[in-house]
Amino acid sequence: MTRDEFEALVGDALDRIPGELAKLMDNVAVFVEDEPAPEDPELLGLYEGTPLTERGEWYAGVLPDRITVYMGPTLRICETREQVVEEVSTTVVHEVGHHFGIGDERLHQLGWG
Repeated sequence: MTRDEFEALVGDALDRIPGELAKLMDNVAVFVEDEPAPEDPELLGLYEGTPLTERGEWYAGVLPDRITVYMGPTLRICETREQVVEEVSTTVVHEVGHHFGIGDERLHQLGWG
């Protein structure tokens, strides 16, 4: 799968987020990178920032939160295009969940682990 195809899958996954939730997303940017840091080579996605639930009046003039989806590890664990589509969707929803302040345990309970 090419980088462009993978990026399109990430875009498609973002487009499937219900509109009422997408409207609530604030100051967050989504990126595709080839590989995560060497100390965590199997990482599929990463949220970096301040979740919406932790933002207060002080939250102004800050750089956007960052959601990164990693292409290499995702392609390595998937055998088919359909699996890649499903994994990218799960990863995007998982990281967006962190943006909304949902922790890993709850995301796993909801099936977005």
